[in-house]
Amino acid sequence: MRVLLIGANGYLGRFVADRLLADPAVQLTALGRGDDADVRFDLASGSPGALTRFLDAVHPGVVVNCAGATRGGARELTRHNTVAVATVCEALRRSGCGARLVQIGCGAEYGPSQPGSSTAEDAVPRPGGPYGVSKLAATELVLGSGLDAVVLRVFSPAGPGTPAGSPLGRLAEAMRRAMQSGDGELKLGGLGVQRDFIDVRDIARAVHAASLSAAQGVINIGSGRAVRLRDAAAVLARVAGYGGALHELDGPPGPLRTSIGHPRTESDHAAPVAYPYPDGCGSWQQADVRTARDRLGWRPRINLEESLADIWMEAACRI
Repeated sequence: MRVLLIGANGYLGRFVADRLLADPAVQLTALGRGDDADVRFDLASGSPGALTRFLDAVHPGVVVNCAGATRGGARELTRHNTVAVATVCEALRRSGCGARLVQIGCGAEYGPSQPGSSTAEDAVPRPGGPYGVSKLAATELVLGSGLDAVVLRVFSPAGPGTPAGSPLGRLAEAMRRAMQSGDGELKLGGLGVQRDFIDVRDIARAVHAASLSAAQGVINIGSGRAVRLRDAAAVLARVAGYGGALHELDGPPGPLRTSIGHPRTESDHAAPVAYPYPDGCGSWQQADVRTARDRLGWRPRINLEESLADIWMEAACRI
């Protein structure tokens, strides 16, 4: 099976590449903007015609799109998350390869949900920020393309490679600094947010399963269990061996303060500034993952403690 992987050098793409390369039946070609890609191509600025010519030459059976942007303004997010996917869909329509498309979506497409609920694929998406809007627009393009396609709506990725600027990455960095300086207490804000964390290696397994399946439409990929960020911080402290006290700063529930991991000042104690959790999904998100089980034969295998241990291992090695 020839697979074209777009975004192989990204956070998720690296693990998807490893998973696909472990399958002896897969012939993998990586397309991306980096020098180490098999083929250099920028989806956000490249033409569908140029991509079509490449597809006709390589003739993949599956195209996996892990490319995209999680940060930036609305224009940049639209360019990398929506326009890029429009290019892929149009190129596949023009090509004679007949490839199946596996598109990586995200839980942020749903937006805020009712605390205690599990969000299923038939929920009406109401994204709460430009990132979710740009990814939802991409999903709609894929679903309306007429292609043999599936969109995996990935909830909150965790595990090795977690970006230092993400909420879990920032928690690990704050703990590393506290341990390095011998600080006996760590003050964190916004730990009331609850998210459905799923390990990147389980996400890669889901992509592999989706590549081999005939499933179409939208499929949620998550653990099926919301975890409070406060509880994740406690687990992280345990795996890190941090013996200090964790104190949550007062303030409205839900947001994660940007002061996390930065040196504290008197102004921080007097009036800490709160910012929304970056995915625009409010205080709660939990995936209903029954469709992934039923249509892909997929279940998560890696628990959050193992994911956090890997996040800590990488944070502890930073100088």
